[in-house]
Amino acid sequence: MRDEVRTFVIEQLQDMNYDVDGIDDDTTLGPSGVDLESLALSDLSVRVEDRYGLRFADDESEKLALMTVGEFTTMVADRVAGATTDNR
Repeated sequence: MRDEVRTFVIEQLQDMNYDVDGIDDDTTLGPSGVDLESLALSDLSVRVEDRYGLRFADDESEKLALMTVGEFTTMVADRVAGATTDNR
């Protein structure tokens, strides 16, 4: 699941016109990494929410900007797995 989420995130970044060459799991989403500004981070969050049926809390946006691509994809995959388990 994590690989699927990571692929989706990279595809969405590319769709949002970000240069994805050289992005790895240690690349931060915010400054000094992908350099997503708050609006772009919100856009990515909404795309992930729509795709995986998740909801991020309003106060999570600052935390997301500090995450690496690896941390973000792991968090999303864990939430998806938790939601799947909760719905059984």
